[in-house]
Amino acid sequence: QVQLVESGGGLVQAGGSLRLSCVASGRTFDSYAMGWFRQAPGKEREFVAAIYWSGASTYYAESVKGRFTISRDNAKNSVYLQMSSLKPEDTAVYYCAVDRVFRRSGIGDREEEYNYWGQGTQVTVSS
Repeated sequence: QVQLVESGGGLVQAGGSLRLSCVASGRTFDSYAMGWFRQAPGKEREFVAAIYWSGASTYYAESVKGRFTISRDNAKNSVYLQMSSLKPEDTAVYYCAVDRVFRRSGIGDREEEYNYWGQGTQVTVSS
């Protein structure tokens, strides 16, 4: 059974940093892109960042570009999201996800392109 487990969320002041981790189990995902999405209260889930299956390329939402960094460790079947210069508007539940396509040539930023999801971890940024 495939399972994705996020960790690292919490409460932080504006301007602070957090590092989210997501560990996958049940199968290996070293040939699949992985991504992070988030959902704020009362809003739709939105794309945050994604990383190519090999780690060679990354893609970010404009709202986090320059502040967040996505990385992966295929040996640990894990993906990470380093978040810096956090803002109150970054407050959301953050989800990691795995691309449904084996070695996709590009990087997806739509929910329907991902078929495995974690349960989410809460990030709260106070002003």
